Amino acid sequence: MARLLGIDPGLRFTGWGVIDVEGNRLRHVANGVIATNSADSVPDRLKVLHENLLALIDRLSPIEAAVEETYVNRNGTATLKLGYARGVALLAPALAGLSVAEYGALSVKKAVVGTGSADKNQVAMMIRRLLPGVELIRADASDALAVAICHAHHRASARHVAAGVRMA
Repeated sequence: MARLLGIDPGLRFTGWGVIDVEGNRLRHVANGVIATNSADSVPDRLKVLHENLLALIDRLSPIEAAVEETYVNRNGTATLKLGYARGVALLAPALAGLSVAEYGALSVKKAVVGTGSADKNQVAMMIRRLLPGVELIRADASDALAVAICHAHHRASARHVAAGVRMA
């Protein structure tokens, strides 16, 4: 069994989700959102993200983490701040000794829904289908679980390739 942490980084809301993977079976462990106060300074908000991610890792004991890659938008300042949050999302699990994978939004959507053009509602619906009984607080948590599921699929494919099993 492998416990995986998925992270959907954001400076205001960072979604997180933890799943257990055994073979091709997925089981929901926990999910949520780390919220920061937009009135606080950026360094203070990054500190909150870092401390909360380390506490989650300590409490839930994942063995690997996966982080969604940042897309670039037209607002350079917003993209830069998102990049700061993503840096913390990559650093915290690495400091805790976890290997960290990165996946683009299209790869995540394709792994969970089957198409890279899926919207947030379609992703949330598939999360509920793949992880029965899951209660999602926000789309950020759903997206984080989707990142964890994407990583689970990529881990399985990598193991098959390493074992010489041909994937169809």
